[in-house]
Amino acid sequence: MPNAVTGATVLSVVIPMYNEEEVLPALVSRVRPVLAGLGTPYEVVAVDDGSTDRTAELLAAFRLGWPELRIIGLRRNSGHQAALTAGLDRAVGAYVVSIDADLQDPPEKIPEMLALARGEGLDIVYGIRADRASDTGFKRWTAGLYYRLVRRLAGPAVPSQAGDFRLLSRAAVDALKALPDQQRVYRLLVPWLGFPSGQVTYERAPRPAGQSKYPLGRMIRLAVDSVTGFSAAPLRIATWLGGFAFLVCLGLMAYTLSAHFLDHTVPGWTSLFTGVLFIGAVQLICVGLLGEYVGRIYTAVQNRPTYFVGHDTATHDTAAREAATQDTKGAETPVPHQRSGSRT
Repeated sequence: MPNAVTGATVLSVVIPMYNEEEVLPALVSRVRPVLAGLGTPYEVVAVDDGSTDRTAELLAAFRLGWPELRIIGLRRNSGHQAALTAGLDRAVGAYVVSIDADLQDPPEKIPEMLALARGEGLDIVYGIRADRASDTGFKRWTAGLYYRLVRRLAGPAVPSQAGDFRLLSRAAVDALKALPDQQRVYRLLVPWLGFPSGQVTYERAPRPAGQSKYPLGRMIRLAVDSVTGFSAAPLRIATWLGGFAFLVCLGLMAYTLSAHFLDHTVPGWTSLFTGVLFIGAVQLICVGLLGEYVGRIYTAVQNRPTYFVGHDTATHDTAAREAATQDTKGAETPVPHQRSGSRT
């Protein structure tokens, strides 16, 4: 389907989801009346990221009574950021809002975000979590550590406590689509654009149903992608570690020589053993950091798509309308009547 603004669709709401059958009824019951109250044409782009439960079945059932619901099914589980990319690539609205399906970010804030963007001519409106009391203490601590880290590496333009709940103008979406990044972290890419932006604050609510799709392993992976994708600081850290290890080696060398001249070579075994372990650990850390960057280069050189679309209901609807139009034209076209020649 051509990705162009049709002029009729003002707002697109992109919702990546993976195994969200338990929260889907609550999601629809809250999102639909909010968007209907806007009084503007909209679409809801639900990106099914290869769910293995009844998510796809429930989405199809909801779509029967909700024509604005558009379903994009990915062929396999590609990850949250890849599913978000698929939704942004195919959304056609003049403004695009991305929101998670877990309802921890309130969809009732969407009209406020749209009004702020229109009223002040903003290209980006961030949803800022002013209160995270619903999260566990460990979750709040790791989130705070993550935002302090990325703000230090990527700059203060990255808003603190801003997740993937945001509004983007068509200009911002097109700019994101033009970027060559494959392993995308939109929490850093969007601020990097430098477009005029605003903020809307809200209280983060607990998930009403289902389980979190961001366990500790995925959070660590997100942090690694954020750091290695936006800064070469880890490589510089490896350089500093190497320099520190070199100074330690000089100290151990001086100690070894003094022990040799004083005939205390046997007691020096502990320091030697400790030095070998330290140098080995530093080398492994440096090799690991270098391997992380080499891996990203390898992925970029391969240039493989980050997702594969299995079906898009908008494409099916377009094909059905074109077929119906052709049938109507064929029925309305008069068939020329041929007269039989008369003999004289």
